[in-house]
Amino acid sequence: MMNFQKLPPIDPTKLLMKIKQNPELWKEDTYLRDYPQGPFGEIESIMLRFPEKRVFDQEEELQKYQAGESKFDQHESVDYPAYALLTEARPLVMGLMAYVGGERLGRVMVNKIKPGGKIYPHEDTPAHTAYYTRFHIVLQAGAGCFIRAGDEQLEMRSGEVFWFNNKLNHEVVNNSNMDRISMVIDIKVSK
Repeated sequence: MMNFQKLPPIDPTKLLMKIKQNPELWKEDTYLRDYPQGPFGEIESIMLRFPEKRVFDQEEELQKYQAGESKFDQHESVDYPAYALLTEARPLVMGLMAYVGGERLGRVMVNKIKPGGKIYPHEDTPAHTAYYTRFHIVLQAGAGCFIRAGDEQLEMRSGEVFWFNNKLNHEVVNNSNMDRISMVIDIKVSK
């Protein structure tokens, strides 16, 4: 496989238990689900780290931001309140960062896809994929939950950790009988 690389697995039980004990976290931030024309309409997310959300008055300001020419750093993510509550996430994130020789931590979010749901095919922005490398820690997945990147697909299994090439068109389909819950982590690594 060229578009995926598995890393050593982890035990997600403590974090998964803490998430299940705090179900209100799934409703606190609907940014991805509500994003117009976005691929995430069928998911729920818990934002642990994410860029500050910005509203631009003019298209020109947005274009400068996307090109990295504004006063705002589009790659800067900040801790959200859920990251302080879900203390079990931090050792998993920092352990992965140490394992891959991370230089900067970007977005960290937990996404849930119900049985029969999906994240629709999309490509991440070139500026983001050139800067950050995307990893997944699968917290919960049943047989029949797949991620596709380009022309390859990987069945997701609980406890698996992997890199995938998010520069390519990709999607996630949950054909299992349980929620698929995965932590998505962006890390700047030496290339």
